[in-house]
Amino acid sequence: MERYYQPDIECASREQIREWQSERLKNQVKNVWDHVPMYRKRMEEAGLTPDDIQSVDDLHKLPFITKDDLRDEYPYGLLARPLNECVRIQSTSGTTGRRVVAFYTQHDVDLWEECCARAIVAAGGTEEDVCQVCYGYGLFTGGPGLNGGSHKVGCLTLPMSSGNTERQIQFMTDLGSTILCCTPSYAAYLAESIHERGVRDQIRLKAGIFGAEAWTEEMRHDIEEKLGIKAFDIYGLTEISGPGVSFECCDQSGMHVNEDHFIPEVINPLTGEVLPDGEKGELVFTSITKEAFPLMRYRTRDICILSHEKCACGRTHVKMTKPLGRSDDMLIVKGVNVFPSQIETVLMNKGYAANYQIVVDRVNNSDTIEVQVEMTPEMFSDSLSAVSGREKELVDALKAMLGIYAKVKLVNPKAIQRSEGKAVRVIDKRNLYKQ
Repeated sequence: MERYYQPDIECASREQIREWQSERLKNQVKNVWDHVPMYRKRMEEAGLTPDDIQSVDDLHKLPFITKDDLRDEYPYGLLARPLNECVRIQSTSGTTGRRVVAFYTQHDVDLWEECCARAIVAAGGTEEDVCQVCYGYGLFTGGPGLNGGSHKVGCLTLPMSSGNTERQIQFMTDLGSTILCCTPSYAAYLAESIHERGVRDQIRLKAGIFGAEAWTEEMRHDIEEKLGIKAFDIYGLTEISGPGVSFECCDQSGMHVNEDHFIPEVINPLTGEVLPDGEKGELVFTSITKEAFPLMRYRTRDICILSHEKCACGRTHVKMTKPLGRSDDMLIVKGVNVFPSQIETVLMNKGYAANYQIVVDRVNNSDTIEVQVEMTPEMFSDSLSAVSGREKELVDALKAMLGIYAKVKLVNPKAIQRSEGKAVRVIDKRNLYKQ
């Protein structure tokens, strides 16, 4: 029997959802008009006042905002509440090292955790479960979001964070974890490690909630078979709140968007035209309940499809597909946003020419990234030990910028193929596995 964390909301009629959205949208537009100068300026430039937004039918009139706007207004420009009402920040990296910082009031944190609680209950979670959270904690939203959601449900929560696989498996076996929350690539690695140690019969997992990176149905089935679980997808963005913006139910035919908090749209990424259900386009979100950091018509750059078809689980909120690609050059590697321009910034700062190539692959269900960089003619005469030293220096600099390890390979001058058109900066071999 399907369970819900907040059945009156998750199974509300479409008329009720629309009523909530229209009222909250009107209030939010007035809020940002009064408290966020950038929004007021953008609306005035579009010839709008808050009175022009009376329902969700008027949403399309509002201008879009992008991650560039978030960087330009860093750190406090988009705050809609006094700083003394904010209790937390979460953050994601920017393309040139300038981070995007999202602010939360206690109200925002509570609503975010409720969204994550809905995802946990949809995966079968109850107060009887032991929820092992292996997403990163700190500035990354994965750990804090699922941790709070697990508390809301009443699970025994194991705030493990990522890494230290020996300890992960020890706690998993000793404390009888039943729900695993982490990236799909780490779940696959844990599955392999559990089999290598011969402790599969000591594992009591029943469900996994995996997100923060792309994964295929083949990978899902492999993880499910090796761990004996049902694997659920979860979606979120730091800018909007974090994981829990949408989540899979038992039907697993898409992820339900928490429409009482976020209004989704799909647009043509070139024209901005709003597209109907069933058409593929760029996903746009509007936050209608966020207090501290509400984003209006935020372009995620994720490509997906929306569907209002009735779901077997009984939930009435719209479903979105897994992201089917990106409308920009961002990569997601090990759950971390990586932009080629970040890497270019490091290389240029270290005295290298902008002749480089990024090779991303997936080995044993885990993402890898290698940066191939041309040496300057002066460096070409260096000894092997000097070249190794330069590679290590770049590895450290990239780790500081990206937050993850990237292998560096210095190659001979002119070794990277030139193009008369747009340079091919990224070779993403993971796409080969999506066929």
